[in-house]
Amino acid sequence: MKINRQLILVVSTALAIPIIPFLVIGELPGERWLSATDDNALRFGFLGGALLAGDTLLPIPSSVIGTLLGARLGFISGTLWTWAGLTIGHLIGYAAGRLLLARLGTRLPEVPTLLAVFASRPVPVLAEAVAFTAGAEGLDFSRFLLTAAAGNLLYSVVLAGNGAALLPDAIVGPGIIVPMTLPVVAWLGWRLRKKQKSKVMQTGN
Repeated sequence: MKINRQLILVVSTALAIPIIPFLVIGELPGERWLSATDDNALRFGFLGGALLAGDTLLPIPSSVIGTLLGARLGFISGTLWTWAGLTIGHLIGYAAGRLLLARLGTRLPEVPTLLAVFASRPVPVLAEAVAFTAGAEGLDFSRFLLTAAAGNLLYSVVLAGNGAALLPDAIVGPGIIVPMTLPVVAWLGWRLRKKQKSKVMQTGN
């Protein structure tokens, strides 16, 4: 019972960190700030990456920023800047969890936590909360980093690809709805893997 209460406290606090700024100040106009920059690609990419890194602690529309990076910088450059910003944001969340929330709970099972890190990336609020919780629960840093980087890369490819396709005279992109399907796909894959593992264990017995 003690562990359950600690877990609830950790998760509740992790959810509150990204939610409270949104309730207090609302969503920041990150896309307007980004669009107001000049034509310098390096400054545009740096500002976009910085906004995405700050999304962990501030209400920044990450999907819009990633799409704009792809639209202005092209697919490859947009993907790299988006990936770098999102991954740095994940590291900030993990560090904040370790420093601020680590004493509130106990360690979670590693496999579902790693899956949550990967699958939650496109989901607003949940992605930030998972990063905080992973740090608080002491999830192995190297595994967290690799998982977060992989999830962010996939998310960045979708966002930048969508943005690049919205350039003039190009095919209309698949839309922001595509990134939201990634958690569903990951969850279904995990459920299938769990069922297969259960069958193997039953067969062995």
